[in-house]
Amino acid sequence: MTTIHPQLQAVAQKTPKINFNGRNRWFMNLIISFMRTAKLPADVRVENVWVERPSSKSKLRLRLYQPAAPVPTMPALLWLHGGGYVIGKPEMDDATCAQFVQELGISILSVDYRLAPKHPFPAGLDDSYLALTWLVAQAQQLGIDPARIAIGGQSAGAGLAAALIQLAHDKQEVQPAFQLLVYPMLDDRTTLRPDLGDSNHIAWTQSSNRYGWEAYLGQPGGATNLPAYAAPARRENLAGLPPAWIGVGTLDLFHDENVAYAQRLQASGVACDLLIVPGAFHGFNVFDTTIPLVQEFQQAQIDALRQNLFP
Repeated sequence: MTTIHPQLQAVAQKTPKINFNGRNRWFMNLIISFMRTAKLPADVRVENVWVERPSSKSKLRLRLYQPAAPVPTMPALLWLHGGGYVIGKPEMDDATCAQFVQELGISILSVDYRLAPKHPFPAGLDDSYLALTWLVAQAQQLGIDPARIAIGGQSAGAGLAAALIQLAHDKQEVQPAFQLLVYPMLDDRTTLRPDLGDSNHIAWTQSSNRYGWEAYLGQPGGATNLPAYAAPARRENLAGLPPAWIGVGTLDLFHDENVAYAQRLQASGVACDLLIVPGAFHGFNVFDTTIPLVQEFQQAQIDALRQNLFP
């Protein structure tokens, strides 16, 4: 196992060792539901929007972040939170989204997509696509340039973002300009690797990975009969997808699948910047934002968004 980066040693020691499963998932979601949201800066306006799902009478909650002061037609980022497809909510990323708005002057729409196992694939992807089409339909009212919409997320949210990019490409109703994939959860076949033991990973272990994929897919990872978009790394033809940025640490369970996906994008003619952080583990950037290494990682995402949304 590669040595943990010196700046992350203290964080690693305080990171709880949890294997997610069907017995504790509800408790983790309960804790998240009581988490205090970050105090947002005065120059960022946040509101919740509810959109009717066409297939049911339920509504999808979207969390909209925009500059408080009027901005001319601006780019937008559709954001998807992490949580292994089984836990989480948009408020977990309030601070990150607010930073993007402040630094870039963009709008962000974060999706409170349905979670597995109660709502397995394709529920989360359907919610994400509904949010994307709603964003485009409301572009004029929201002051958004529909030609400059990026899709991004962290962990499972980044995996969902990659799947959404593929779906949008095939449907040809919306043409996203960029994909920002922060240590994405892309490949269910990683669950089959015997060399990835729980003791070698922090924050997201192989046991958690198996549970997350099984809950999301409705069957164990590695099956041969997966439908399209269920696991983005399974897609054979990546040509024509929008430019991408992928960031991952060397100690992340998803390191190998992330590197492989980046290389396949590049081989398919898709511009893809790959940032590998030595000695960084999964979720290393969410525990202490004062660490220089974390700030550099966040700045790299901001720079990538600026380069691709403000050409």
